This record gives sequence, C-alpha cells and structure tokens, in this order.
Amino acid sequence: MAPTSNTKKAVHFGAGNIGRGFVACFLHNSGYEVIFADVNGDLIDSLNASPSYKVIEVGSEGTEESTITNYRAINSRTNEEELIQEISTAEVVTCSVGPNILKFIAPVIAKGIDRRSEDLPPVAVIACENAIGATDTLAEYIKDPKNTDPSRLADYDKRARFANSAIDRIVPAQDPDAGLDVKLEKFYEWVVDGTPFKDMSPPDIKGIMWVDNLLPYIERKLYTVNTGHATAAYHGYIRRKSTVYDALQDKDIQGEVKKALENTANLITQKHGIDEKAQKEYVDKIVRRISNPHLEDAVERVGRAPLRKLSRKERFIGPAAELAEHGKDCSALLDAAEMAFRFQNVEGDEESAELAKIMANNKPEDVVKQVCGLNENDKLFPKVVEIVQRVQADSQDD
Repeated sequence: MAPTSNTKKAVHFGAGNIGRGFVACFLHNSGYEVIFADVNGDLIDSLNASPSYKVIEVGSEGTEESTITNYRAINSRTNEEELIQEISTAEVVTCSVGPNILKFIAPVIAKGIDRRSEDLPPVAVIACENAIGATDTLAEYIKDPKNTDPSRLADYDKRARFANSAIDRIVPAQDPDAGLDVKLEKFYEWVVDGTPFKDMSPPDIKGIMWVDNLLPYIERKLYTVNTGHATAAYHGYIRRKSTVYDALQDKDIQGEVKKALENTANLITQKHGIDEKAQKEYVDKIVRRISNPHLEDAVERVGRAPLRKLSRKERFIGPAAELAEHGKDCSALLDAAEMAFRFQNVEGDEESAELAKIMANNKPEDVVKQVCGLNENDKLFPKVVEIVQRVQADSQDD
C-alpha cells in the first residue's frame, strides 16, 4: 500500500502472526508506516496486494476488531537494496523472526544503519523475541566485523540505539482460511529498556512501557508465561491431549503447571524483590490466559523447538539452574523438562527430530552439556543427567 505523506516509518522483520498482529498493530496505531521484511515471497505478495488486514482480539468479555493499513512489504531475499534504503531512513527497526534467525537479518540491518545520514537521529532497534537479551544478541551480530567495519563503531550510537524488550501476548495457530487476518488475545505487555534513550526521546509507540531495569520484566514473563505454556504443552503431549486448553482441563496437568510456576515464583520474588502476593496474582492471571478456550492451540505447536526451550537461558533450565544453586526446589521445572526431552520426532518440527538423534547417539552427560549448556560444576547438572538417563532407557524399552 502506498505510504501516507510525512508519516513516521518503521521496518519490521518477520511478517508472521506476531509481526502483523502484535508489533505492526502497535506501530500502525502510533502513526507509523510499516515496511514488512520477510523471505516468504507469497506472504510478501499477499501483503502488497491487499490494502488492509484485520487484527481480531478475543477474550472472555467478547471480540474486538481493528483494521491495519499504511504498510508495504519487501522480499528481503530478493530486494536487499530497497530494504537497505528503507532502514537507512526509518525511525524504528523491529523484528519477530525467532532468536535463531537474528544472525541472518543482521547483515542487511548493518548496511542500512551504515548508510544512515548524519542529519537523522539514531534509529531505534528493538528485537521482539521470546529470549532474554535478544536485542543485545542482534546488536552483536550487526557490529560483528563481518557486517560492520570496526572503524565505524566509535560513534555508532549516533546512527543506532539498541533496546532490549519483553513482549507478552498469546498468538495461537490461525484458522486455515484466515488469510492475512490475525486472531490473538486481548491482553498484552510490551516493556522496553529506556536507558539507551537517556539523551534523546524514545520512539513514540503507544502501548510500550519504558523502564530502566528490564530484567525483572523479562524473567517474570519468560519464567511465568512461557514456562507455564510450555509445561502444559509438554505434559499434554505425553498424555495425548490435543490442545493446551484440553491439557489444562486435566487436573493433574493443571497441578503440574501450578507447581512449576510456584518454583519460578520463588526465584522471581526473591531475586527481583517482587511482592509475593503480586506474583501470585500474576501467576493466576497467566493460568487463566493460557486456559482461554478462545485461543485453543495444539500442544505440538506450543511445544515445537524443544532444543531451544531446553537451552541454558530458557524457560526450564534457566530458572531451575538458579534455584538449584541456592538449594531451592526446582522439581516441577525438572518434571516439565523431562516431558520436553520426550518431545521427539514430532511431525513438522525439525528440532524434535534433532533432539531424538542427539538422545540416541550421545551419553547422558554429553546430551546435557550440548542441549542444556550445563556442566559438572552446575548443581543442576546431575539432576538433568538422571532425567536424560531415564528418557534414554525408556526409548530403548519401546
């Protein structure tokens, strides 16, 4: 769609459901023209052929629809030069591509930043991923000598500012005939580190909460929403439930989720000084959210990418490792991790197939080192080794 004159501009990498339904919606509502960048040619063509799409927010209190306009889309695989030019003049660059894809979008962002005029204020770069420090990770790739001449780094903050963020909104699998429209929950939270903008105004994006200390928000979200959602999915998959909603109708699975979130609540309240009552209310709200019957989501979809979800800084091993170091209970997190280790050879999920290969071809200790990033010096290490031994033994019995 043609841009509106004198409009602020944002480039967003990842034109999937989170990109269209969450990030672009906020940018649109804040007066930005949105330029989507993606490698999916059919999706790019569909966006460019349609002047608008709908975002449908669903909740127990009803449904609301909003219409998104004033966007364009660029195929980042075939139209790099056009994308570089857009980045060089944008106010904001965001992404929702998945943590493992950040390295692939970094080179073109680096080129766009390098071409930026000295007359323009720095572009704000905000990665919107389910990962701690995702923008820092992206910045490291962008500033890597392969992508940016080291001589350009001394005054880099004149061209770009990098802000970590925590995003929280459940976007389930979409109806097959939904087209570009996106259905998601009404609840949202987008918290962004404001410290990179101390000497300038941060981007004017309605709905963002700017904070000076982001870590409590990131860990509270990752170790509550993502831990709870994945715990329900993995326990549900093993017990042959079809959706997260179905899983949470099972009192045993609901109990496993609540116990896992009791583990993480102990870490969050003690580490960040969050009030215990406030955290309990937050946990109760999260359990209600992931139990939303309007957001039915297949356990296979929520559980996909088990290698990433079992990694060192993720939703199970991250909090469990910290709890173990302090002699605190992490048993329910380990139970959930065991279910994740059993999530193997799931149709359509490459990581689950890779997990199965790793489990079949390595000693338990080596599996834990490779998958979880733990070693013998970590107090959690022997506990996870026991889990892997048990899962491997069960696989041999099948």
